Amino acid sequence: MNHVETALFRASLISPKVQASLPKGYVLRPLQSGDYERGFLDVLKVLTEVGDHTKAQWLERFNYLKQHSHEYFTIVIVEEAKNKVVAAGSVIVERKFVHLNGLVGHIEDIAVDANQQGKKFGIKIIEALKYIGENTGCYKVILDCSEKNIPFYEKCGFSHKEYEMVWRPSPSAKL
Repeated sequence: MNHVETALFRASLISPKVQASLPKGYVLRPLQSGDYERGFLDVLKVLTEVGDHTKAQWLERFNYLKQHSHEYFTIVIVEEAKNKVVAAGSVIVERKFVHLNGLVGHIEDIAVDANQQGKKFGIKIIEALKYIGENTGCYKVILDCSEKNIPFYEKCGFSHKEYEMVWRPSPSAKL
């Protein structure tokens, strides 16, 4: 039985310019339902603790995001010869009341496999996410980053604006 993969969102939101700029053998596309096996979660491990997802947990989250594909846009760069995810990032579109019910894109989870760094995949992911933000009607696209990453994001066209604050509930807190 052939399994047909599902893309998280419509491929027409992928930047043709970024796609054309990738090295031969690499493709930029929406996250797909089979990317669990292609190492998507392994790529995210360069950022933070990911956890040991089962395939069922992966599909549960993927299907939720798919049902909200007007808000969640996760993209990947795949090395075609190895059928392996080598870079990823997301933009989440927030619906606001300000700016006449405007939309704001929030870039999250930019990750490049440690063995693929130096190929400018991070910049390409950012450019592709900005393209999605612009083409979904966002009046701005924002992100949070560590101080050491400010020069990278400035190269991507971002400028410093505010300060990030964080509050985390205690691990024992339950909803």
